[in-house]
Amino acid sequence: MMQLLYAPTSPFVRKVMACAHLARLADQIQWLDSAAHPIRRDARIAKHNPLAKVPTLTLENGQSLFDSRTICEYIAATGQASNLFPPNGPERWRALSLQSLGDGLMDAALLARYETVARPAEYQWPEWRAAQLAKVTACLDAIEAEAPALHVDSPTIGDVTIGCALGYLDFRFAELQWREGRPKAAKWNESFQALPAMAATRPHEA
Repeated sequence: MMQLLYAPTSPFVRKVMACAHLARLADQIQWLDSAAHPIRRDARIAKHNPLAKVPTLTLENGQSLFDSRTICEYIAATGQASNLFPPNGPERWRALSLQSLGDGLMDAALLARYETVARPAEYQWPEWRAAQLAKVTACLDAIEAEAPALHVDSPTIGDVTIGCALGYLDFRFAELQWREGRPKAAKWNESFQALPAMAATRPHEA
């Protein structure tokens, strides 16, 4: 059985878990909680991933895969979700570009959060955090522009990543009130978060 080292609060882990549900592989993966942290290395993760980051997937043959992009592509190729990564052509490049947009939003949001929860107060840099949140805002505006073409049925990896990014903002950055001025993204997100794969993977404190 495959094993996934994960943290229930990580949007990148949620992305992998949602893909596993969509590909009907969730029951073939053993979910192993870990103490992932930007400063303190968890030896359990480092044993399989030199970056000591989640998500990290260990295959039945012992090979380890890490980075959500690689793991999601493996899951799509192994399971029953060929729509996640469309074949070569405009739809594939759109899906991958949306994945990059969602990943970028999550990266910036995580860096903004780490600035206040992982860095000692005397070393915090408010301008740095503001710059990361400016990236979040720019990504949200781009998502609003893309929203009319986002999928709910037969989602691609781009749709899944955008959904996980918006879900992470609801989980950690409710004060941003990202829906304000973005009605199209808000409407799509409401439908997307109701999908069984998304409802089963909502982030939560351990």
